[in-house]
This record gives sequence, structure tokens and C-alpha cells, in this order.
Amino acid sequence: MIIDTTEVQTINSFSTSESLKEIYGLIWTFVPILILILGITIGVLVIVWLEREISAALQQRIGPQYAGPLGILQALADGTKLLLKEDLLPSRGDVRLFSVGPSIVVISILVSYLVIPFGYRLVLADLSIGVFLWIAISSIAPIGLLMSGYGSNNKYSFSGGLRAAAQSISYEIPLTLCVLSISLRVSNSSSTVDIVETQSKYGFGGWNLWRQPIGFIVFIISSLAECERLPFDLPEAEEELVAGYQTEYSGIRFGLFYLASYLNLLVSSLFVTILYLGGWKLSIPYISVTELFGRKKIAGVFGMTIGILVTLAKAYLFLFISITTRWTLPRMRMDQLLNLGWKFLLPISLGNLLLTTSSQLVSL
Repeated sequence: MIIDTTEVQTINSFSTSESLKEIYGLIWTFVPILILILGITIGVLVIVWLEREISAALQQRIGPQYAGPLGILQALADGTKLLLKEDLLPSRGDVRLFSVGPSIVVISILVSYLVIPFGYRLVLADLSIGVFLWIAISSIAPIGLLMSGYGSNNKYSFSGGLRAAAQSISYEIPLTLCVLSISLRVSNSSSTVDIVETQSKYGFGGWNLWRQPIGFIVFIISSLAECERLPFDLPEAEEELVAGYQTEYSGIRFGLFYLASYLNLLVSSLFVTILYLGGWKLSIPYISVTELFGRKKIAGVFGMTIGILVTLAKAYLFLFISITTRWTLPRMRMDQLLNLGWKFLLPISLGNLLLTTSSQLVSL
């Protein structure tokens, strides 16, 4: 049998092109993830800079100003310093738990960004249970804090880890009930994209902020407690626990805890934007991006850009409120924190859910 060389070359070129297509497809699968991680990193650096500037303004003192123009490189300098510092391990602690704990906290928060939409198609995973996936994943972070406290072999660290677990359980239930009220009555869906689209029908007046004002207040308080922000930073109260579960940490592992707190604050701000503030929508009724820019291609590019900017503007508005709250209110006691969660927020959120479902039954 005679084999034609041209046929062999054709087969080889076809197999090469197919393998190249698979490689390109694999690369393009990771490109959106890398872009999202880069955007998250820049967002965290901006939050750190904003917190220092806002806190300095509230306390009438000078904020960061020497590391770059207006001190914008100060957060990057702090991250570099933590990266280069010596990483110490407790001699009598559980090294495996001590090492894995910070990674679990950071990874569990990063996974939550998969379901956050910055536009109709600018979302990595548009899941039908997107909001509840965030709640389920966020409940993993206290396990990492508890592992870190236990692995440190330090009573202050272990007390901080126990406080983190108790605080998370206390405030996750009201937060979940608020999300359930939106999913059942207002949007009839747990997809983050569907929730935003439902709010866009009536412009600014269609925000869930006006439909669920009680749930909005409870959600904000619960999200601040989930982020362990003042006045809810009991797991790391310096006056009582030195630094809580972070007491024995140094170097890059301490930096991971520092990063996780701001990642959690940013993801909570984005979910407040999606659930109650209309998400990426401009919220101007009867005006579309296509009408403003005419052509569909130009409107598509500008629409995505405007969607991202609008989402970030709303999220950073909530961040301003949380930062101002941190530098204004005093810290609560542990019994006050648990009483607020179990005796006040839980009955209020449950009543809000019953009121929402009863109004739905009446409308039927």
C-alpha cells in the first residue's frame, strides 16, 4: 500500500491545529479568572488606601502621603514588607492547622467572586443558586479561623477562633433570611443576574432597597458582623485577646488574614449592590446605552464599561459607610453582640420573611 505524503502532511497539520485550538481554549478559560483576580487585588489596595485617608480625615490627622502621590503606594509597600518578613511557627502548636488556616479563609472568600456579575454577561458563573452559594462558602471561613486559633496552641488565639465561629453562626441566619425574602417574593430567583434584572424594570424606584427596607438594614448589620468590622470585631479585640486568632502569626500568613478581611468587606459590598441597589444598572428609566451611543458595537463596549463603573461606585459607597462606622462607633461586648444577633436581628429578619411571604399569598 502506497501512502501519499500530502495526505500525511494534511493529517499532521489538522492534528496540530486541533491541539493548538485546545491549548488556546484552555488559555482563554483562565484569562477571565486572572482578570478578575487582578481587579480584586487592585480593589483591595484601593480599599486600604481609602480607609487610611477616611480615618485620617475623621480624626483630623494626616494620612499616608509619602509612598507615591497621595500615598497610593503605601498599601503595596505594606504588602511587600509582610511578604519579606520572617514566617514564624509556634514550637508546640499544630503546624498543619496553623499553616492551612489562613489559606482556607482566603480561598473561601475568593470563590464567592465567581457569582458576582458586573454586567449581563460579565459573570464567571451565572448559577441558579448564586446568592446561596455565597452564603454557603462564606460559612467555611470561620472554620479556617478556628483551625488557626487551635493550631496556635495559645489560649488567646483559641478564644479568638471560638468567638469568630460564634459570631458567624449568630449573624449568618439573619443574613440568609434577608436573602431568602428577596429570592422568594421580589425576584423569584436566587441567580444574581436575575435579581439585578428584576430591579431594572422600574429604574431607581425598582431597587430592592425600597421594597425590603427592613431586610436592607438587617443585611448591612449582619454583613458588617460577618466581616468582623467595628463595632463587631470581637474575635480580635486587642484589649482582651491581644490580636485574637492572629496573635501567633507573622509574615505572609498574617498578611493573608489582613487580605481576607478586606476581600470579605469588598464581596459584602458587592452583594449589597446586587441585592438592594440595582447592580450594574444605571437606574435611569427609558434610557438605554444603545440610544445614547447609537451603534450596537459601541453601545456594547460602553455598556460593559458603564456597568463595571456603576457597580464599583455603588459598592464603594457602602464601603465608605462601613469605614466611617469603624472609626465612629465603639466596640461592643461579646454578650451584647450575641444578644443583638439572636434576640433582635433574628426575630426581625424572620418577621420580615413572614411578612414578605404573606404579602405574596395575598397577591395570589
